[in-house]
Amino acid sequence: MKLSVKEITKICNGKLYCGSDNVICTNFVKDTRIINDGDTYIGIKGDNFDGNDFYIEAFKKNANCVILEEDSFKIDNGFKYDKPIILIKNSIEALKDIAEYIRNNSTAKFIGVTGSVGKTSTRDMIYSVLKKEFKTLKTDSNANNQIGLPLTLMRLNDEQVGVIEMGMNHLGEIEYLSNITKPHIAVITNVGTAHIGELGSRENILKAKLEILSGMDNDGKLIINNDNDLLHEYYLKNKGNIVTIGIDNDSDFVATDIEYYPNHSTFNIKYLEKKYKIDCPIPGKVFIYNSLVAFATATLLGIGYDKIIDGISDFKLTKNRMEIINLKKQIKIIDGVYNASVDSMKANLEILKNQTGKRKIAVLGSMLELGEFSNQLHEEVGETVFNDKIDILITVGKEARLIAKKVIELGMNKQNVYSFDDTTSAINLLKNIILPDDTILMKASNGLNFKEILDDIIAYINNV
Repeated sequence: MKLSVKEITKICNGKLYCGSDNVICTNFVKDTRIINDGDTYIGIKGDNFDGNDFYIEAFKKNANCVILEEDSFKIDNGFKYDKPIILIKNSIEALKDIAEYIRNNSTAKFIGVTGSVGKTSTRDMIYSVLKKEFKTLKTDSNANNQIGLPLTLMRLNDEQVGVIEMGMNHLGEIEYLSNITKPHIAVITNVGTAHIGELGSRENILKAKLEILSGMDNDGKLIINNDNDLLHEYYLKNKGNIVTIGIDNDSDFVATDIEYYPNHSTFNIKYLEKKYKIDCPIPGKVFIYNSLVAFATATLLGIGYDKIIDGISDFKLTKNRMEIINLKKQIKIIDGVYNASVDSMKANLEILKNQTGKRKIAVLGSMLELGEFSNQLHEEVGETVFNDKIDILITVGKEARLIAKKVIELGMNKQNVYSFDDTTSAINLLKNIILPDDTILMKASNGLNFKEILDDIIAYINNV
């Protein structure tokens, strides 16, 4: 959507410091490193730096306009001020105001996606299907917060549909995002234990996820995973506008006749007494749920079943989100280094369990921000490791030692269990024990820097 400087100044209740108010703004960025000719730069204060300080660099890279916080604006007497500078009170508020204006003047249909686990893969699966029929906008990367979500909506041009991911750490955050997005369809993938350290209980996590309804149309639809215990309970009390998907519980869209393979899954989706054959290119139960959500969303939007099935089969994962990397000597790595929660750990372990090959090795790091629930949840992962019959376990981090302790208590051979405090030790061990035809899962919270292990081991295997 094209907005003039005059319109933006009015929307944000700002004032034009210099330049013409007839300049047209079509692309908004907050990072001077990625500015292209004609972009509009927005200065945002971060924890470690103030983006308002870089506006001259933005102009030198041919930004056509900058939007800055008045209190942070610093004049440089050596710079020629001939392009528009809009001064506003607060950049976050300005983002919200511009995004809301664009959203309110769009005829596109919006799908909001949240949940404890699988938000990004569900978003991408929905996008893979909807783009078969519509010109579709989606959240990029992990831009699912009070900065990233408005910037996503500000990319809206002539798209007919938007798939918008919403993340949170605290109560009130999804409500804020939902009121900007005003979704026609809302999706809650599940209610798990991610952020339970901040929110205190799964019930509070459910409350936070349900905030996605605050901005939804009165005639909108909520799609939920009916196999999730808390969402199932909510459904039984609030059926109304809810559409259910499931495998284990009777639902509107049900996956049946499931066959798991190392690199994909096949199943039928049963809807209105008819069955539709699906071949999902990513293995694991979680991607069957993703397929069900995408199928339900597309059905609500009136897309033909052939296009829905094609969209699921064409699905591609975002990197570092459970990608299976095939290396020399039939060695495979399951890349889960982006982040970790109990539910995503268990889902990745299930995929490891179903792989072929001689040995299954799990390299698991601590799950952070679990508060008083940390011990219990790490032990739960240990139970899954044991039950899934993983051959070798390597843990990294203080908290992850409880995973190792649990598997030994349950009877796993101590000689196949290793615990370290740092990634370097894990890398050195892996280099000594990896054999042809091994499959290795790497999964940890971001703070453990497991990408270092991943990159080092891939380089090592490629060079041996």
